[in-house]
Amino acid sequence: MNLTLKVWRQKDAKDPGRFETYPAANILPDMSFLEMLDVVNERLIEEGREPIACDSDCREGICGTCSLVIDGRPHGGHHGTTVCQLHMRHFQDGQTITIEPWRARAFPILRDLVCDRTALDRIIQAGGFVSVNTGGAPDGNALPVSKTDADLSMDAAACIGCGACVAACKNASAMLFVSAKVSHLGLLPQGQPERERRVLNMVKTMDEAGFGNCTVLGSCEAVCPKEVSLSFIARMNRDYGWAILRGNPRRQTGAGGAG
Repeated sequence: MNLTLKVWRQKDAKDPGRFETYPAANILPDMSFLEMLDVVNERLIEEGREPIACDSDCREGICGTCSLVIDGRPHGGHHGTTVCQLHMRHFQDGQTITIEPWRARAFPILRDLVCDRTALDRIIQAGGFVSVNTGGAPDGNALPVSKTDADLSMDAAACIGCGACVAACKNASAMLFVSAKVSHLGLLPQGQPERERRVLNMVKTMDEAGFGNCTVLGSCEAVCPKEVSLSFIARMNRDYGWAILRGNPRRQTGAGGAG
């Protein structure tokens, strides 16, 4: 396969950036998208040119670092797929492919296709923990959890924090990510002591990071590589409303992200 790549190049956060065009020649259909970029970068290095900066880690669809918008769609737009799981057989010989980084105020571009996604880490630090001393591994029936709640918690825990939901949302909202992290622990007995503080603090941190409000269009769910459900946003809003009604002393006014 011979392809043409239009790639966003940006030297640093202050550089205005621009698209540059590169050939991707003799690409095998069974290569992943990241492997294709590896080939292009190897050729650029051989020519003495600056390679394209992009993030990757596990290349198994788990780490969430391959934050690329491909032809206008986060992760390439294939259902339940990250960039490292996207194969070149989905493209046509001779096709032109446009590659950009995530576009959100909360995700400043560091270089080329690399974004600073530490805002998601700060949200996790605000409430993604439990204070219960769980000790060693308990007996299987020592702390009963209903299968419904256990399954829902696992569905929420599937979120890999990639930020595709933010990139797809017209408001750059992180609600799907935050609701998954809130629900993951909030559905389990161990997560109950911090349940109210967790949702208030994580929403507050999300708002402070500059993410937009959710208007429930569902674009986040459509591009989520782990198929996290939009229903978790409704669950988080209920928890948030309950925490406010309970008069939690940690509440913050104007936390519009959960509105």
